[in-house]
Formats: sequence, C-alpha cells, structure tokens
Amino acid sequence: MNTKYSAILLSGLILSTNVSPCIAAIHSHQKEPVATEVIQTQWKGKKVAFLGDSITDTSHVGTTKNYWQYLEEMLGLEALVYGINGHHWIGVLEQAKKLKEEKGNQVDAIIIFAGTNDYNEGIPLGDWFRTKKTSVEVAGPSREIRLKRIPQTDDTNFRGRINNVMAYLKENFPTQQIILMTPIHRAQAYFGKDNIQPEEAFPNKSGLYVDSYVNVIKEASNVWAVPVIDLNSISGLYPMCDAQTPYFHNEKTDRLHPNAAGHYRMAKALAYQLLAYPADFKY
Repeated sequence: MNTKYSAILLSGLILSTNVSPCIAAIHSHQKEPVATEVIQTQWKGKKVAFLGDSITDTSHVGTTKNYWQYLEEMLGLEALVYGINGHHWIGVLEQAKKLKEEKGNQVDAIIIFAGTNDYNEGIPLGDWFRTKKTSVEVAGPSREIRLKRIPQTDDTNFRGRINNVMAYLKENFPTQQIILMTPIHRAQAYFGKDNIQPEEAFPNKSGLYVDSYVNVIKEASNVWAVPVIDLNSISGLYPMCDAQTPYFHNEKTDRLHPNAAGHYRMAKALAYQLLAYPADFKY
C-alpha cells in the first residue's frame, strides 16, 4: 500500500465528534457529551480490558460516565473493566490475574491506567534491574563471566511493581496488545480529614513529584516493548488552572477526578491514538 493511499485511508477513520461540549452545558450538568462512533476501525468489536484505579472503576468516581464507555461509542470496542478505586500498581497485578481467571485468552487488548496512587502514597521508584555475575557462552566457543541484568521484582518500589505486572501479562497474554497510559495531572482533593491530597506542585513524602512517576511509565514502554499513550500530555487536562475546573468533579473538593466532560476529553484524545495501534496480534 503506497504512502499516499495509507494517509487517505487513515484520515477516513478520524473521529466525527464535536470539538468539545460547550462550557454552559458543562456547568449546568444537564447532559453528558455525546460521542459518535467511528465506523470500521481495527477496534470495532474487540474485547479490551481496562486495568487501573478510581478513574477506571465502574463505580464512576466523580463522574456519571467513564472514558472507556465513550471509547465503546467512539470505536465500537467492548470494555472489560477491572480497575478498582484506590489501587496502586501492586493492585493492578491482582486485576490482571482476575482477568486471566475470568476471560482466559478471550481478550484482544489490555490497557493500563495507573500510577497516581503510587505517587500519592510516596512509593519509592526503585530500579528496573538487579545484576548478577553469570557464565555465558561466547564466540570460540568459550565461556565468560559477565554481569547479567535481571528485572527486579521488589513490590515495595514502583519499578518493581510494574515489572511484576508486565512479566505476568507478557507470559499470560502473548498475542494481546498491551498499552500503558500515563496518569493525568492532578490538583487538590479533600475527601475528609484523613484523606487530603495536595496538588501536584508539592512532592510526596518521598520528596518526589508526580512527573517522576509519569516518566517511569514512559520508560516501561521500552523496557517491556509496549506502547505508551502519554495521557498526561495529550488530554490537555490541567486542573491547577481554574478555567479547567469544569472538567473535574468539584472545583473546591475534588480536582483529581474528571467528570463526564473530562472523561469525554480523555476518550477523544485516546481514540485518535488508538487508531495508530493494532487491536491485537493474533494470527
């Protein structure tokens, strides 16, 4: 297929949604944004598992409709949702095991949207690998002692948690598309005197900013050979700016969870990205 024809074909798949819901509608909360399905994309009819935290949870934390529901309408995919409110990456492993138990290989793609709770809890970043002196065969033939790097699996640190999840997914879902997403920006949230979360301008108890956790997920893309969608960037959601609060649950108490308008915006950004990736690798 020549380049010109490919470009024309791809352009034909672009979303035919409105640019954005009007601000008045967002403030009034009278209706949710309406998504228009994209016809005949590689995602139509595919079973896609969504793993993550409160923003993915089916309980609709802070919203009446989640991004994966909009993706169902936009791309025609079938969402299998395993995200749980409050889960860190250590919880994502539990979700992945539940997915395997319930669906086996009857899933086409897995999308992971997690990390903001690891930041909030101050989980150390850790390292991707540990090293061990190991004998290896080289030209000659002969053997040499070299340092071999081995993924570290300490679940008390962020990279170790991601390694555990990705190792499990690679072993148990070898023909499935696996995609990572970076956390979106986060401002203050007040869920009660025992759960007050400052905005991302402040470091966590480990002295780390949320950017560090976002960057680790970007690194994981190369470490584990999977795509990453940088939702932190492409969604455009920036709750520290007062003009952006119509996209979040509550201007005063919850600028952490997007509302329906925020989820719509996330989904629209995601849909364009997903059009560039295979929906599975089955043959």
